[in-house]
Amino acid sequence: MPASGSQAAQQLPSWWFLAPSAFILVIFYLIMWRPQQKEQARHREMVDSLKAGDKVITTGGLYGTVVDVHATTVGLRVAEKVKVEVAKSAVVGLQSGSEQSSS
Repeated sequence: MPASGSQAAQQLPSWWFLAPSAFILVIFYLIMWRPQQKEQARHREMVDSLKAGDKVITTGGLYGTVVDVHATTVGLRVAEKVKVEVAKSAVVGLQSGSEQSSS
């Protein structure tokens, strides 16, 4: 006599029910967490390598040239005789050649 559905489920190993959850966790790691960690490492490396003269963009959309680098802040010149201090974490990237400001 063939085994019914409930009897067949009872014959599966107990770890088998964790397999779908483990598979989903592996997919999330490969698609979301790993690329995000790589991007964070790239950003941290870029921020740590800032030096005077670098042209940067902040999270607020402020374009400026680095004039001072401190432990947690960066001094930016955003216009002639206008200097602002921003958190290093607010710097999102370096300006490319086509994004040069016209000031």
